[in-house]
Amino acid sequence: MTRPEESMAISKFKATCLAVLERVRKTGQPVRITRFGVPVADIVPPAPAAEPETWLGALSGRARIVVDLIAPVVGEDSWEVLTGDPASRKALRGARRRR
Repeated sequence: MTRPEESMAISKFKATCLAVLERVRKTGQPVRITRFGVPVADIVPPAPAAEPETWLGALSGRARIVVDLIAPVVGEDSWEVLTGDPASRKALRGARRRR
């Protein structure tokens, strides 16, 4: 950090606080605030803002797929529709009509 070249009494800083802060922001030059000649604070410009990370691709490379996403969860022998049960076929037809 650079040593402030400008020094200002705390009473003057209180009277012109907003103007001093704006000047430090624009010029990037720090200002030292003193009380009875003793330094009490340094007003310094903020650090440069980091580039915000977009949400697109934010988790890229942080997860790994370990299962087959296309295969059915249960085997075909567990599917009620394929068992030939008339009740399950009737329920399936009713569900199609309600859509």
